[in-house]
Amino acid sequence: MAMDQYDDDEVSRERVLSNGQVLGFIAGFWARRPLLLLGTLVLTLAAIGCELIVPPATSRLIDTIAKGPSHADEGWRAWGVFVGVYAGFAVIRNIAFRFWNPLAAQNMEEMTNEGFRRVQAFSADWHGDTFAGATVRRLSRAMWGYDVVSDSVVAWIGPALVVLVGLSVELMILSWPVGLFSIALVILYIVSNVLFSNFYVRQANMRSVALDSRIGGALSDAISSNPTVKGFGAEAREEARIAVVTRDWRRATIITWNRYLNVWVIHNFMLAIMAAGLSGLMLREWAAGRASAGNVGQVITAFLIMSGYLRNIGENIRMAQRGLADVEDVARYARTAPQVADAPDAPAFVGQRGEIVFEHVTFRYKSAERPIYDDFSLSIAPGERLALVGPTGSGKSTFVKLIQRLYDLQGGRILVDGQDVAAVRQGSLRRAIAVVPQDPALFHRTIAENIGYARPDATAEEIALAARRARAHDFIAALPKGYDTLVGERGVKLSGGERQRVAIARAFLADAPVLVLDEATSSLDVETEVLVQAATEELMAGRTTIVIAHRLSTIRGADRILVFQDGRVIEEGRHGDLVARGGAYARLHAVTQG
Repeated sequence: MAMDQYDDDEVSRERVLSNGQVLGFIAGFWARRPLLLLGTLVLTLAAIGCELIVPPATSRLIDTIAKGPSHADEGWRAWGVFVGVYAGFAVIRNIAFRFWNPLAAQNMEEMTNEGFRRVQAFSADWHGDTFAGATVRRLSRAMWGYDVVSDSVVAWIGPALVVLVGLSVELMILSWPVGLFSIALVILYIVSNVLFSNFYVRQANMRSVALDSRIGGALSDAISSNPTVKGFGAEAREEARIAVVTRDWRRATIITWNRYLNVWVIHNFMLAIMAAGLSGLMLREWAAGRASAGNVGQVITAFLIMSGYLRNIGENIRMAQRGLADVEDVARYARTAPQVADAPDAPAFVGQRGEIVFEHVTFRYKSAERPIYDDFSLSIAPGERLALVGPTGSGKSTFVKLIQRLYDLQGGRILVDGQDVAAVRQGSLRRAIAVVPQDPALFHRTIAENIGYARPDATAEEIALAARRARAHDFIAALPKGYDTLVGERGVKLSGGERQRVAIARAFLADAPVLVLDEATSSLDVETEVLVQAATEELMAGRTTIVIAHRLSTIRGADRILVFQDGRVIEEGRHGDLVARGGAYARLHAVTQG
């Protein structure tokens, strides 16, 4: 039941864009390549011109044949026109697609790249609230949704409308009752398709698409956490959880497909009425002597072409509806401003000293009832080694996140080397802060690529030197492929200690003025910890260092220790002084010693 409710919330919690808004987003990509678009449209219109000549050419051929063998030469000429216009249609239409294909491929590439860029710009909160697997599914599905909508609208629906109008005008000229009947049925068919798609099918389709994204998110969540699943022997539990999600998708998708099927039945019935009406009206004209056999053939040929296009237009309206639903998420991303954004004229961060100042900072997480920091002020001198201790939720990790500007403040400001972190470009600021987390997540790339991520232009020698300084070179060199070893998703092929040393090597290579160590030796065995502590001592030299401490033994040498509680510093000083004071730090120290 809880899963069903979650799915309903996921379907409804995001603002739905109209079809027009999504189509406008797609049209913006068409307009980027006007020459390719113009070539497609001109050639498509030329192909349509050839197709519109087919019914009159059929009429002329039948009438000529009806005159008898004595008019064979005229008959062959009529046959040549009939074959020529049909062949011309096929050739020109093929050439038109050679303009259309590169336009579509380039736009699909750009839509995916830009969608990914937008997602990367969204805040840590946004990513925390959103399944990564669902986001991946939305981005990849939007690319193909664009392809479906573009082909449906430009390559099929647009040309179909021109052909249907042109053939109806031809029939009107031939016989106004036939022409009026044709126009009426064409309008009814198209309008009913649009209405059915928007008011009968769309909502069901939106739900099935949202549940498709939910499948991606649920699968990604379970597969990426496979070690935890195995550790608790919970495979059956996860299979049952996925089964609930796929069950809901199946139910929603059957409703969507059945609605499409209902619309298909109605429209096939309308085509049957159209066939009966056009042929019956023309037969009456022939019986009254007002039409020739060729005219009857022209109407039948026109109907065959029109019925093909009407079936096609109906199918393409339904395909376009599905494609618009697939693109909607990325179209919405394009309309969503990043939650933490750079000012348009923001300069790059420039600084090497590492001075950090909190000035009357107020900050509250969006889900919290009260601020975690309220009028908080603190100064960190360049090169100072600062340790942060305190219970979970006291504000230690938030302290570092705010320096990196992963969130915006509600009041006050934070200065790094005299520059307001909210006034400089985020990327340049974060490149000046090297973070070694407690549980580093690596990319599923080579060890060399993971270390070199701190500096893409680093040479192999520089990467190896950073690994040596982090005491990681020996275990890397012992691997069959050395630095070219793939580490698996999130570094799963390496032990915790090995991942930690790779992260430390990355920090060495970054050579940033500010260093953050989130209990960087917590995953190491005793022997390796001694080596890595020596490495971190070397790494901290000359840098402003912030250590988030869980074990007090790792911060004895800190220049200053801050004891946090509820977003406030309740004690500060050096290790010996704080122990001697007998306050909160001394109590924590006594617990760890016991």
